[in-house]
Amino acid sequence: MIGCPRFRPGIDCHGPGHTPAFAPAAQALQPLAKHYRPGLSIEPHHHEWGQLLHAVSGMMWVDTPSASLLVPPQRAVWLPPGLPHGIRVVSELQMRNLYLPPALAATVGERLAVLEVSPLLRELVIRRVGLGEAEPAHYAQALDQLLVLELHAAPPGGLRVPMPEAGDRRLLAVCTAVMAEPSQQLTFERHAVGAGASTRTLARLFQAELGMGFVQWRRQVQLAHAVAERLQGVPVGRIARSLGYEPGSFSEMFRSALGVSPSAFGPHACPIP
Repeated sequence: MIGCPRFRPGIDCHGPGHTPAFAPAAQALQPLAKHYRPGLSIEPHHHEWGQLLHAVSGMMWVDTPSASLLVPPQRAVWLPPGLPHGIRVVSELQMRNLYLPPALAATVGERLAVLEVSPLLRELVIRRVGLGEAEPAHYAQALDQLLVLELHAAPPGGLRVPMPEAGDRRLLAVCTAVMAEPSQQLTFERHAVGAGASTRTLARLFQAELGMGFVQWRRQVQLAHAVAERLQGVPVGRIARSLGYEPGSFSEMFRSALGVSPSAFGPHACPIP
C-alpha cells in the first residue's frame, strides 16, 4: 500500500482524477466517474465544492489531516469544501463522485462524515453520474433534490483512525506501516526500528499526538480493516488470521470494542449506529 501522504493545506489539485473544471456560475450538482487501479495514490488536495466520495466497487483509504478512513462500497465519505484529503487505492476502484456547489454543500454539512450508503442512495448516485446531457433539466434537478435529501437521511457508518497532525516523521512512518500491515505479529519494537526511533520516544509521541498508546491505536486500524472486509463478505476466520489473531480471541476483541460480534456485520448488515 502506498504511504500516507503529507498534507500541504494550500494545494488545490485540478489535474486528472481531481475536480472537473466547473463553470464559475454553475449551480447544479456535478457528477464524475473514474476508474483507479490498486496502489494508486492521489496527493492531498482540496476542492472549492463539496464532494461525495463513493466507489461502487473496490476499497480505498481516504486521508485527511486528522483521520484516515477505510472506505468499502457500502460507505461514502462527505468532504465539505476546502477540506484537504488524499486517496490511496487498496483494490480496483470504480469511483462515482458527486460535487456540490458551496451553497448546496453547506446544507449537507460542514464536517467530514462517513455515511452508510443505502440501496436507494447507491442507485441515485449511479443514475446521476450516468445521466446524459439529453435528459430534461427538470429530471436532473429532481434527482439532485432527492440525492440531497438522502444525504441528509444517511446514518453515519464508519470507523475513523486518528492520524498525527503535528507531522513527526517517525510517528507518521509507524502509522503508515501499521495501516499497510496491521497484523499484531509485527511488534512495537520492530516498528520502532523501522522508524529509527526508540520505543520510549514513540510511546511518548503516540500519547502526545494521538491521545492513546500504540496497541490501542493499532486496534483502531484492525477494527477498520475488519469492518470493511466483513461488509464485503470476507469470512471472520480469514480476517482474524490476517491480523495475527486466533478466530476466538479476535471475536472477543471485536465484541469488546464494538459491542457486537464480527459475524453481525455483512454485505447487507452493519450494526454500527
